Amino acid sequence: MSLRVISGTAKGRKLKPVPGDSTRPITDRVKESLFNILAGDVVNSSWWDVFSGTGSVGIEAISRGAKLVRFVDLDRKAIETIRSNVMHVGFSSVSEIRRGDAFVMLSAVPDKRFNFVYIAPPQYHDLWSKTLIALDANIDWLDDDACVIIQIHPKEYQELTLINLQEYDQRKYGSTLLVFYELAAS
Repeated sequence: MSLRVISGTAKGRKLKPVPGDSTRPITDRVKESLFNILAGDVVNSSWWDVFSGTGSVGIEAISRGAKLVRFVDLDRKAIETIRSNVMHVGFSSVSEIRRGDAFVMLSAVPDKRFNFVYIAPPQYHDLWSKTLIALDANIDWLDDDACVIIQIHPKEYQELTLINLQEYDQRKYGSTLLVFYELAAS
């Protein structure tokens, strides 16, 4: 599968995949649909791409006007790929690239508030729900109107009991399910 930036200032630029089979890059169709749903909300937003892989989603967000993306992955090859892709499209100045454990980072005292948190972890390890529960427990990472987006296989989905976040939408594209959460009205 060839990876590319679909729209915005870096439209058409090719991105490198992570060597090996440790990641499952988002398809162009799903990425295009995601950004069509978010539309103008991306402009001037801040993103945390939690299991970044190639960095494709965060790079697409910057290309469409996001002011900052924090890329996080534990895999060294993924971090090297993200660094290469971010430099290739010229987005280093608006990117924070951090190698580390997402759960350790999520449990830390927040140093920023994000408009969007994108969570697309390795499949079938229940990491998406653990990540969402960790974020729900440390909600100060999120801006008041934040959107949390989960990318999983539809078979992985289950309703979660959350305190601060509530699901508000789902979109299925073949073997990919996007689930959207927002802060629950207090």
